Amino acid sequence: MEIQSSGRPIDTLMEKVLCMNILSSDYFKELFRLKTYHEVIDEIYNQVDHVEPWMTGNCRGPSTAFCLLYKFFTMKLTVKQMHGLLKHPDSPYIRAVGFLYLRYVAEPKTLWGWYEPYIKDDEEFSPGSNGKMTTMGVYVRDLLLGQYYFDTLLPRVPLPMMRQITTSLEKMKLPTKLSGVTGDSTRMGADDSTARRPPSVKASLSVSFGQRAPHRASTRDSSPVRKAVVDRDRDRDRERSVDRSRDKERSYDDRDRDRDRARDRDRERDRERDRDRERDRDRDRERDRDSRDRRDRDRDYHRSSKERRDYDRDRYSSRRSRSRSPRRDSHERHRDSPFRGEKKETVSNNLQKLKDLYGDASQPKNDNGAGPEGVRKGTGTEEVIRLGGSSSWR
Repeated sequence: MEIQSSGRPIDTLMEKVLCMNILSSDYFKELFRLKTYHEVIDEIYNQVDHVEPWMTGNCRGPSTAFCLLYKFFTMKLTVKQMHGLLKHPDSPYIRAVGFLYLRYVAEPKTLWGWYEPYIKDDEEFSPGSNGKMTTMGVYVRDLLLGQYYFDTLLPRVPLPMMRQITTSLEKMKLPTKLSGVTGDSTRMGADDSTARRPPSVKASLSVSFGQRAPHRASTRDSSPVRKAVVDRDRDRDRERSVDRSRDKERSYDDRDRDRDRARDRDRERDRERDRDRERDRDRDRERDRDSRDRRDRDRDYHRSSKERRDYDRDRYSSRRSRSRSPRRDSHERHRDSPFRGEKKETVSNNLQKLKDLYGDASQPKNDNGAGPEGVRKGTGTEEVIRLGGSSSWR
């Protein structure tokens, strides 16, 4: 869980001059290699020997402690990590950086809850570069009560919160006035030349880069150390300018190469798009041709099917008409032939009987025509009629 913060960005909590100097510092840029909380703690243990915001000496700039403090700002420490900082046994400067982190970042109403267990801490250390010793409890009380910290401005604590802190200190019978271990209560009262704050961003940047600030008397070329620094910086600037011009030419070449590559990619993309469009057109033409051929085949198939059906129907009807009449004639012949044979047989039987009754016409008759033949003539007629012969037969 992260520490409850005021919610304001860090560049509004820390002075603008100090913040810009930290961000432009070479040492802070080297801290990018530190990725974990424990690596930053090891760096504090090895490099920090005071917790002032500015370096001392001729070359002014942000201190190592405040560069590492800003590194913690970017990491956004948790409650557990903060307890580890405040109780760290290896170095008091690790603990001091933790208290500074809370003074800048934590919500003002939670400051007393964080600081109260350490108000009477008796571990001794020197917060400034002048070697003046004090205890951790006194250092913590000055952080709570003071508005200025070694000539830099701390975030303002609201007046109701400050009254509660003062009341709590009085109950613990502790002083409610600043001891002065973190600088004077006002910026104008700072008399230590080693802790003097640069008057502006321009002055601090120009001094930290070894250049002369025209409006500052302390940065003139009278110092031999500064002269060596200036010569070294001049050589470095010359090398940088050469490298910059070389990089610029290389960047121009790369830009032209990239432009040519981009143009080639665009041309290839256009060609590919044209090829795809042509393939789509060919595919559409092929599809239209196939559909047209399919329609023609279907039409021809239906036409041939209709013609085949008409041909089969005509053929079947003609075959049926031809095969129907012989069958009927044969059937009629077959049906009439028994009667015709029977009739012939009846006629032949009647002729035989007539021959028996009247005799054959080829034989001579009697003159009178009497006798039994006459009788037989009358009876023969009746018999002929009785036998079913025709009365009109001759």
